[in-house]
Amino acid sequence: MSADPDEVEGPLSGYHHETYVFRLPAEAGVTGGGRWKCREPRASLLWFDRRCFDSEERLLTELQGRIDNIPDLIEVEGTVLQRFIEGDTLGALHASDTAVPEREFEQILALFRQLVAVRPGSLLVKRRCDSRDRPREGDSAGFLDRLIVFTEERVYEDNLPEYGDLFAELHLDSDSFKQLRKHVAGLRERPFCLLHADLHRENLVVDRERRLWAIDWELAVIGDPLYDLATHLHLMRYPPEQERRMTERWCALVESVRPGSARGWREDLPKLLDYKKAQSVFTDVIRTSQSLRLEPKAPRPLLRRASRAVRDVLSRGAHPLGVEEVPSVSAIESALARWFRTRGHDGNRRDRTRGYDMRLRRQGRVGS
Repeated sequence: MSADPDEVEGPLSGYHHETYVFRLPAEAGVTGGGRWKCREPRASLLWFDRRCFDSEERLLTELQGRIDNIPDLIEVEGTVLQRFIEGDTLGALHASDTAVPEREFEQILALFRQLVAVRPGSLLVKRRCDSRDRPREGDSAGFLDRLIVFTEERVYEDNLPEYGDLFAELHLDSDSFKQLRKHVAGLRERPFCLLHADLHRENLVVDRERRLWAIDWELAVIGDPLYDLATHLHLMRYPPEQERRMTERWCALVESVRPGSARGWREDLPKLLDYKKAQSVFTDVIRTSQSLRLEPKAPRPLLRRASRAVRDVLSRGAHPLGVEEVPSVSAIESALARWFRTRGHDGNRRDRTRGYDMRLRRQGRVGS
């Protein structure tokens, strides 16, 4: 499809997809020029979040005119292409734990305003999730419980054959989910809307005119709007004062668009944030372990860095998971070394880590 095969760029870094970017030839008749991207899900990929919609491209088509600054789409020779946004990710420009400039901050809020206005019944996109994963309108507690079920069954239980011993050494077991359910019980009801569910600095692209574009809608879902805020705060790692401002501004604007969307946020937002911290324990333990496989041997400095990363995420998620004593860095390092000796050379699973490792090594390069 490319106008010049020598200029095809890719595969680009990213966990969920293998992506290539190229220009279309003039005879394709596409107005506006620019480059386009073709994506395909990575083979044998571990999914750590439940997916709701059958097709990201079909969802984006439905959202044209309702959500500003999302990629255009075209269909060429039976393949749906997304326009490639030329720019830098917000993370490349402003790293985690640093403040987001006011102009971009306001554009994030504008995106949330548009998301909360998209009601469940207004989307005609085919959904892939089972009916049991679609709680009744406003059932925020049911929505969160289905997310916990996914984490328990698909992330924890499905990976026990490979990671069970490692989980046990980190004091993680089936009781962790019982503790988590007790910890987050009692959410208030809020009217459901469309959630991006993955709004972090690498999924926000700033173009040359400082317009902010939201990309990677693969994990979009219908559900509790406060969950979208919790996910955003958890992933963005704003400085404390900016996190407070984002929370207050978000609550005011969603209430103005759809009353009840921020109901009970003072009690419920900490619970949803604690769920995200607990979820991250399991996903980051698996991803960090997988990244070790990319080395023929696991050298001591790499193991030590991985151990510190695991301890950090486990420390944050310990309370909601009921972990009374977080293992030391040395104990985690020993556990990872044992896991690597017995599991680390499983070549059949190496491809699962490829996108994640590319993201870890990424140096803030352009684009989406």
